[in-house]
Amino acid sequence: MVDFHQFKQEVIDYSKEIGVDKIGFASVDVFGELKSRLQTQQEFGYQSGFEKGTIDERTEPVRLLPEAQSIISIALAYPSKMSDAPKSRKGERRGIFCRASWGRDYHDVLREKLNKIGSFLQKHFPEVQMKSMVDTGELSDRAVAERAGIGFSGKNCAVITPEFGSYVYLGEIVTNIPFAPDEPVEDSCGDCNICVDTCPTGALVQGGQLNAQRCIAFLTQTKDFLPDEFRTKIGNRLYGCDTCQTVCPKNKKKDFHNHVEFEPDPDVVKPKLIPLLSISNREFKNTYGPMSGSWRGKKPIQRNAIIALAHYKEQSSVPELIRLMNEDPRPVIRGTAAWGLGKIGTAECFEEIEKAMELEKDEQVVYEMKKGLEFQKI
Repeated sequence: MVDFHQFKQEVIDYSKEIGVDKIGFASVDVFGELKSRLQTQQEFGYQSGFEKGTIDERTEPVRLLPEAQSIISIALAYPSKMSDAPKSRKGERRGIFCRASWGRDYHDVLREKLNKIGSFLQKHFPEVQMKSMVDTGELSDRAVAERAGIGFSGKNCAVITPEFGSYVYLGEIVTNIPFAPDEPVEDSCGDCNICVDTCPTGALVQGGQLNAQRCIAFLTQTKDFLPDEFRTKIGNRLYGCDTCQTVCPKNKKKDFHNHVEFEPDPDVVKPKLIPLLSISNREFKNTYGPMSGSWRGKKPIQRNAIIALAHYKEQSSVPELIRLMNEDPRPVIRGTAAWGLGKIGTAECFEEIEKAMELEKDEQVVYEMKKGLEFQKI
């Protein structure tokens, strides 16, 4: 007779040996509350489009593994602060990658940990069935972690752990081993509504309900023209947004450097903006490829860099923006550069936009050029 209580403790002990910061166990019952929330998101068009699977697949673990009897949830803490962060100054403006993109791609690091736990399970139970996921799987990492007692789901839609705040990466293994579930952590947001009130775009519709279409973290990853209303909100963000985490009282003084893989290279996560505009595909892959923030390629990041330079009204970027407006083969980059020149607003900027507009054939780019020229009236 297998003592699953004892084996559960062995799995916990092993997880600590391989550097897992927190581990919990959950049942495979239907995630009813999540299902209701996802249906609301779908009805109101709040989804990002990056979600995988149907609502049923995302809330019913047995659809993913018919013999499933429990879920193992793990969390790895990541840093909230970096030492020697370079300053953004006139002539050398810098952008910023969100904390979740610092260091090596967390998907790879968590998968390695989950694979080790999977091998440990298989060593003791050769016939074990498993399905592991990190972020891109059907199940909601947050919902699983909440049920497994890793933390509670805050109003900022992040799992908040007592130990590490919300600065944690999550992953899970669905398995047919019947581990006893852990107790959930009590929600302690209380009356605090700081994240909802502070969100730059009002993406947090209410506590725990996110309109992904308005979330800056999502918008920085889109590849098309950024809607006008968000261009003034994005600031110097190149990928992701940390506002709802940095304002959270539960994250005060939470800064953990438990994993060397997540340590940021300051010049990479806070890069100079102008050099980003001419970076080659090879350079981009070599420099940013190991980061999770590179997964959509360089175009969104370059578009965001142009918007950041416009935000700063950085005149030293004008020659490079003129080059992009006239020569770049990508309409989104040409048009955003034209808009950015108008936002910077020197006489040269407006003259160059007018000249380029005479030759431009793409209607969307011409529209952006006209918007750029509108800044003359402000």
